[in-house]
Amino acid sequence: MEAYLRSCRGVLKNSPGLHVVMGNEACDMDSMVSALTFAYFLSKSLDCKKMPVPVLNIPRAEFPLRSDSIFLLRETGLSQDCLLFRDEVDLHGLHKNKQLMLTLVDHNILPSADSELEDAVVEVIDHHLLQRPTSPSCPVTVEPVGSCATLVTERIAQKAPEVLDQQVAQLLYGAIILDCVNMAPEAGKVTPKDSQYAVFLEKRFPKLPQRGALFQSLQNAKFDVSGLSTEQMLLKDMKAASGGDLKLAVSVIYMTLEAFLQRRGLQQDLCEFCHNHNYNLVVAMTISFNDNKEPFRQLAVYSSSTVYREEVLSALYQRL
Repeated sequence: MEAYLRSCRGVLKNSPGLHVVMGNEACDMDSMVSALTFAYFLSKSLDCKKMPVPVLNIPRAEFPLRSDSIFLLRETGLSQDCLLFRDEVDLHGLHKNKQLMLTLVDHNILPSADSELEDAVVEVIDHHLLQRPTSPSCPVTVEPVGSCATLVTERIAQKAPEVLDQQVAQLLYGAIILDCVNMAPEAGKVTPKDSQYAVFLEKRFPKLPQRGALFQSLQNAKFDVSGLSTEQMLLKDMKAASGGDLKLAVSVIYMTLEAFLQRRGLQQDLCEFCHNHNYNLVVAMTISFNDNKEPFRQLAVYSSSTVYREEVLSALYQRL
């Protein structure tokens, strides 16, 4: 697989057109793995007219914040040097020149900043709530499973099982195990299809890491925020939304709410984060684990605008 990933940079330089496979703006492990493996699968298709190229939907400078993804790549034997990132590919320029085909994985609608790219979308595979209108020219696979990597595994297993090797399987397996919280039913993430394809990969590749040990290693890597600034912690696992004048950042923070609120200079850091990234409201969702290793989530809302704070808090209280 590494040879394929390294060849993608040459495709970027030399091809007059590009078929990009891209995950969402959070670029978590599921999004990264789904983009890499689905592009690799498409590249093996006899119907492939343009070499599909996976693009990670963050700037390269932000990738060090994805510590769990870096760990999985290292354990799988893949170098992050061969990856392509959003700031290295001019999607809007390609689209303007009618040279872009776009496949979306782990999301099914583009953010407002990329809305003009919508007519370049040729396929979608996702596990979130369907938001895009149906179109005969764009096949859509959307199913509420725990991990998008499950749907990618299903497609490969059904259409081209020979594409699966130890590296591809370990990437997919790691993403499924982490997203589905070690396949624990009490976490409320895993579905029968997730379990089916986790077992499928385990049986086909008996040298995969032991499930529990892999999950714990990935979890430890994901929750390692030692040495990160508040800005880096907010960017580590963030999704953005906008509507009217509101630009909202929702960030997962991997510590207890108490520990987060006790960070020195937190209010000033949040103010600077909003200013530097043009957000006017931040929702921080902290996640930690109780003694039974069950996830425990809490929310904190920050905005310099009293109106925005009160509107969001009111909306949250209505859902309780």
